[in-house]
Amino acid sequence: MLASIQVIIPALDEEATIADVVGALRGLGLTRIRVVDNGSRDATAERAGEAGAEVVLEARAGYGQACWTGYQTLADEVEWVLFCDADGSDDLTDVARLIAAAEGGADFVLGDRRARAQSRRVMTPVQQFGNGLATRLMRWGWGQRYGDLGPLRLIRRSLLERIAMEDRGFGWTIEMQVRAVEEGARIVELPVGYVRRQGGRSKISGTIKGSVQAGTIILATLGKLAVRRVRHSTDAVAWWAGLLVVGGAGGMMPWGDFAQPGQVRWFLAAAAVMSWGYLGGWRVKRISAGWFWAVAVVARLLLVPMAPGDDVWRYLWEGRLQVAGFSPYLHAPADPLLATWRDARWGLINHPEFTTIYPPLTQWVFHGLAALHAGVLGLKLLLIAVELATVAKLARRFGHGATLVYAWNPLVIYAGAGGAHTESLFVGALVAAWMAVDGREIGHAQPAGVAGSLPRRRAWTWLGVSIGLKWVSAPIAGWMAWRGRRTPWNALFGVWLAALPVVLGLAWFHLRYGRVGPLMPAEFVQVARGMEVVPWLAARIWPESYFSNGWIGWAFLPVGAWVFFRARDWRDFVESYLVMLLLFSPSNHAWYFTWLMPWAVASRNLGTRWLAVSGFAYFWVWDGVAREAEWTQTTAERAWVWGPLLVGFAWTKWREARALFRRSCSCSRLRWRGR
Repeated sequence: MLASIQVIIPALDEEATIADVVGALRGLGLTRIRVVDNGSRDATAERAGEAGAEVVLEARAGYGQACWTGYQTLADEVEWVLFCDADGSDDLTDVARLIAAAEGGADFVLGDRRARAQSRRVMTPVQQFGNGLATRLMRWGWGQRYGDLGPLRLIRRSLLERIAMEDRGFGWTIEMQVRAVEEGARIVELPVGYVRRQGGRSKISGTIKGSVQAGTIILATLGKLAVRRVRHSTDAVAWWAGLLVVGGAGGMMPWGDFAQPGQVRWFLAAAAVMSWGYLGGWRVKRISAGWFWAVAVVARLLLVPMAPGDDVWRYLWEGRLQVAGFSPYLHAPADPLLATWRDARWGLINHPEFTTIYPPLTQWVFHGLAALHAGVLGLKLLLIAVELATVAKLARRFGHGATLVYAWNPLVIYAGAGGAHTESLFVGALVAAWMAVDGREIGHAQPAGVAGSLPRRRAWTWLGVSIGLKWVSAPIAGWMAWRGRRTPWNALFGVWLAALPVVLGLAWFHLRYGRVGPLMPAEFVQVARGMEVVPWLAARIWPESYFSNGWIGWAFLPVGAWVFFRARDWRDFVESYLVMLLLFSPSNHAWYFTWLMPWAVASRNLGTRWLAVSGFAYFWVWDGVAREAEWTQTTAERAWVWGPLLVGFAWTKWREARALFRRSCSCSRLRWRGR
């Protein structure tokens, strides 16, 4: 094999070491040795020629340029190319081990200096940090566990030609290693020796300027390769859809203070851009994980500086209240006892005359943020983290293409990262329960069926967490218990698990403050109205009903029972129940609509997907509030919000019912023929 190896040695002002390097290689039996003099101002070329190497002159500066020039005119017999440095720092006795690995079937063999403690000690801190960062980024981006960017490397000629190297600078080694992964090469990395350079001066780690330049080039090269990979593995629709989502998020960021006149119009214009990208995502056929996550993360981070929704000031107030030793269930913000605790933002709290409506686990979140002095930024980062964890669960179960419905959803992105509404926590807990019920969260086999067997304990626990964050998920526990009625003790144990987080939270408040207090102020429930559907329609026929909400629960019972008993599975029940709940609710906000979004990843429900766009019509009411202090929605605004949901939801359910009927008819015909 030695006769088929071409050695390439890029050199710049290495007259003190080049002869020894060439001699060591010849001593190993290598005869094709080519030194590329990259503009030396000393006798490097003469010393290399005297030692028996072929010398090629390359006046264009750059490590990659010298390497590229070195293998442009290879003999037909050359099947392998060996690269090494000219400064004498490589332990060339390790070349024999690289050759043995190549003979064993490897396409690309690299020397790993960082695998040996003695070699690591020789490397400078700059080299250690740069190589560690680059290899970690390659692992995250391409899944290959490299240990080093070492110069000693042996590569098959055919692989090198397929790679088609483009970099001509310090990014050369990174490009080769990344492209080898993309080409599916068999890669082997071996520990090698490394000593301090035997002469000359380092072009990278020898100066601060060189180190900064090299680091910049490394990151730029990885970024360029990552973008190219994304573009090659993602169709054009996904590419432009993602750019619109990110661009719309950037345009939305300055317009979050709805109390200022004129803000809502620019906010909705940016939301329209995001919505076009989101709608384009429905047509995506091929998308890389990198582009999927890049858009999901960047769009959210762009909204972190955005002015949050006005609910946030109550969140922060109630957290500070608990740290100060007061219970938000016992003291409304307007309580004179708390006058000394009011700050400049106290006047921004909505409905200050009422005590809190948030469940105990949500209050724990507020308490923890206040104890950490996290503020709005801490809350937003928490919500983004939970949201991305939810995206990861959905993508793992349904794939990146299907999960775009949630990951790139403009309403979801605004509600958490922009408005800082706690819906992300509630949805995250519900999705965790769903994945546990489905039985595929961590690769477990599908259970026998929710109807005939008890869902996993993890599902009950996560459901309990969701109830502790938002009361509205409590009926789901009843449905789960009813479906598990064949094993009543297990069902009762599950209900106990679901109740436990809430019980513990309430017990904590009772022990700390002597009593819990009202969990839902009656006055607030009576007067709360906004973007409602069924109550608004009822008021058109029965005007007196507008001044009372008590009848709504009784009206919801038969509809809820119909959903309860006809649901085919967990996802079907939760999705249908939440839709009906929103339709009957006397008070709705756009961020409530995010409750529905994760279920559309599986159901592809057209109404829910449309709602991610039409739901932004809700914010138009804030323009009237800013100008005239009026909180009223017109019939047209309600129709724009709810019409697409109702039509699309009914259409999807009709198609599901028709498909189920056809399958049942086909099964019946097959059974009849079998007889």
